[in-house]
Amino acid sequence: MLYIGVDLGTSAVKLLLMEGDGRIQKIVSKEYPLYFPNPGWSEQSPEDWYTQTMEGLKELLSDCDRSQVAGISFGGQMHGLVILDGDDQVIRPAILWNDGRTSKECDYLNNVIGREKLSAYTANIAFAGFTAPKLLWVKANEPENFARIEKIMLPKDYLAYRLSGVHCTDVSDASGMLLFDVKNRCWSQEMLDICGVRKEQMAQIFESYEVVGTVLPEIAAELDIPSDVKVIAGAGDNAAAAVGTGTVGEGQCNISLGTSGTIFISSENFGVDKFNALHAFAHADGHYHLMGCMLSAASCNKWWMDEIIGTKDYAAEQAKIYDSENPEDTGKLGENHVYYLPYLMGERSPHNNPNARATFIGMTMDTTRADMTQAVLEGVAFALRDSLEVAKSLGLNIERTKICGGGAKSQLWKVIIANVLNLKVDLIESEEGPGLGGAILAAVGCGEYASVEEAASKLVHVVGTIEPDPALVAKYEARYAQFKQIYPTCKPLFDIIG
Repeated sequence: MLYIGVDLGTSAVKLLLMEGDGRIQKIVSKEYPLYFPNPGWSEQSPEDWYTQTMEGLKELLSDCDRSQVAGISFGGQMHGLVILDGDDQVIRPAILWNDGRTSKECDYLNNVIGREKLSAYTANIAFAGFTAPKLLWVKANEPENFARIEKIMLPKDYLAYRLSGVHCTDVSDASGMLLFDVKNRCWSQEMLDICGVRKEQMAQIFESYEVVGTVLPEIAAELDIPSDVKVIAGAGDNAAAAVGTGTVGEGQCNISLGTSGTIFISSENFGVDKFNALHAFAHADGHYHLMGCMLSAASCNKWWMDEIIGTKDYAAEQAKIYDSENPEDTGKLGENHVYYLPYLMGERSPHNNPNARATFIGMTMDTTRADMTQAVLEGVAFALRDSLEVAKSLGLNIERTKICGGGAKSQLWKVIIANVLNLKVDLIESEEGPGLGGAILAAVGCGEYASVEEAASKLVHVVGTIEPDPALVAKYEARYAQFKQIYPTCKPLFDIIG
């Protein structure tokens, strides 16, 4: 049988067709626009997601035996607010995960309602990107839109609704709304009351691998697929990526270098970081995970390459820093005097500061273009280590990690991460992350595998490992000690310049 994974990203939707044995038949990507109507705002049109997904599905299925399609599931950008009226029409553009307009609402939730109460209700505190602060923003600034809300949805769940007719969500994605009781895997009535919404306005909750329904007859006809193709709930992009990299069960770790960057640690048991610097979410495997999330990761490199130095040849720029054919020569790795704070969109973990800004520091007259490029890659790695240090403070002993996302295609970046974080980096056969995770969840939902753990163990294969170099680790240890002093020094300035 064939299974479809839909990775609804921030810049594009990527669709993946997987056979039951894990072989990937085809991958298709379709882009859509991102809108910034005001500084710090970030929005998209849900109709664009649907239109491009349908176009992508038609292309994905164009040369396969469509009668073999059994299920479709999702990995999707988290936290985005999609609101529907009584006719299931989108009321306003979706407010995305990287939108920073809700500082006032976050201050209210964290400091008036109180962090302790939020953590007790949801296992998390308010971050600017979360969904509950966005609801409060709409309530305060667009009361006519707030009054029309009949359904509150997340991005990937809007796609699931358009395909199945079911208003659904899954536990991993719902965990990032600040409306969900993560420990008990249900909506938090206290948080719904605080935001002024009713439980009837929320989607039905499923585990990530559960079937929510089948494709609507008109969808089956348009795609020429069987009418009994199952729609499986899916997961937030990071949980889906974790499934796609086999990061399930106790104590597994995955680093994702996508538009945003995450360090994801799976656990069989519920746990909360007492400072709430890491997110405590439900996992797609039926258990839980801790996650540190930085808002700009591979997007930092894209910004630097595309907008600042004006090139699309990323590999050529990185070849000036490190020769992957001669890994013994580490060049200037661990010796760069230029530092970069990767806060292009503010920052979430562990600083929770939407006012944080990207910063270069340490340049001199002999600083080169390659030094600046290297600083961008190292800055993202240092920021990921900030979250790893929080995990270590909880007594978690992480020795190795998987890696995925667009940035993971860079051998140099993987070497930097292995040595900055002092972790063995396991390379997997496919780095498709959320799309593959979605397809695996579809296979589990259709009964091809008994559990997410079984599917991951059979379908995800490690093909190599990047080992940290003790000498390079020591150099980066000294550099990290300097890096972690830069943000607290700059923070008062960030608060002034906004």
